[in-house]
Amino acid sequence: MKSNKITLAVISLTALWFSVIFSSCKKDDVVPAEKTYPSEIVQAWLNFDLRLLRANPAILNNFIMVQHWAYSSIALYEATLGQKNAYQKLSGQLDQMPPVPAITPGLSYHSPTIANAVMAAMKRHYYSAVPAADKASTDSLEASFNTKYQTEVDAVTFQRSVDYGKAVAQLVYDWSKTDGSLSVNPPYVLPVGPGQYEKTPTAFAAPQNPYWANNRPLMEGVVGATQLPPPAAYSTDPSSAFYLMAKEVYDMSQALTAAQKEQIIFWRDVPGGGHAHWLAIFSQVLNKEGDAAGFDKAVLVYAKMGISQSDARISCWKAKYTHNLLRPVTYIRAVMGQPAWSPFITTPNHPEYPAAHGTFSAAGAEVLSKEFGSNYSFTDRTYEFINLPARNYISFNDAANDAGDSRVAGGLHYRPSVIAGNTQGKAVANYMNDKIKFKK
Repeated sequence: MKSNKITLAVISLTALWFSVIFSSCKKDDVVPAEKTYPSEIVQAWLNFDLRLLRANPAILNNFIMVQHWAYSSIALYEATLGQKNAYQKLSGQLDQMPPVPAITPGLSYHSPTIANAVMAAMKRHYYSAVPAADKASTDSLEASFNTKYQTEVDAVTFQRSVDYGKAVAQLVYDWSKTDGSLSVNPPYVLPVGPGQYEKTPTAFAAPQNPYWANNRPLMEGVVGATQLPPPAAYSTDPSSAFYLMAKEVYDMSQALTAAQKEQIIFWRDVPGGGHAHWLAIFSQVLNKEGDAAGFDKAVLVYAKMGISQSDARISCWKAKYTHNLLRPVTYIRAVMGQPAWSPFITTPNHPEYPAAHGTFSAAGAEVLSKEFGSNYSFTDRTYEFINLPARNYISFNDAANDAGDSRVAGGLHYRPSVIAGNTQGKAVANYMNDKIKFKK
């Protein structure tokens, strides 16, 4: 009996010893959970961005906007998520992106304060031409969040976070200046010949940014991987595929319904532009998700949207100025014997193929579908501020299709150009999913 008691005691002491050792190992091996934050700071700067775009349409065009979105989102991601154990850095993945300085181990940082510093700094870099009142608004928004954050962390942590955010923003902005967008190019000469793009009424403006496709994309190889087959062979034969696709545009224009006109005006995207519309959709999704989204999710999707929108623009412009296809208004007037015909809204001043709205919308829809679900229903209230009715969608692809259809009904594009744009936009988003790793 005594022997059994001794044995039981030894077993109990052994079990206790293993328990202590195992517990000690667990404490050493587990990385402390990083604090979570709401998406409030990200959404506030997105909405401020939209306000500036709408207030300054003559200064902040689509090209300035998409560059700001892309590089700001990269800086924000790299300064916050890129420093976390669960995420991959974008430096080393994006083309020629330099490494950003790492946070100092053992020191505390406040991610929302970093975000505030990054977004304010990038706004000042890209939107330097806005009126003084808008610059003051930038200062005010930054100051309001800084006042809040100074009550949440100690003064040293706060200032360290501000300084770090500004340093990353400056580094990313300096990198952005090497992408070719600041290059001075020779005057562009339009190609001449059957089916080639010509300046369009009513302004007959010069082609818009014909050299944009020469810019360095964010993802190396994306332009070559997402180029499109040539459009339908040009023909004036009434039985040809080319003539028939132009005839569809003309026939639709002769019987537009009130619903179609509402659709066209909604996706005209004035003021703001096509990229801004998808930024607005993303902001509305964050608002709908509330606390379920959170800071990390907002930063992640903001970066994915920014990268894919920017490279979709470059890839689209490469195709446009490679094929240089003429617009429906040119063909319908000259070939179909309708010299007085005009589209419902003014044709933008760049070549036909592929449709830019088709490309950007498909890229945006693909990213949002992967992040929030392929059957995510939402109400798009982007233009309620100018009293345009909201539109309801059963999915992001449903919205993208609505955007594309509006450009055909509006007389701006042949339907195959919209389909090609959709193909290209999805290809850019999928290229990003395959090539860029955001999470470990």
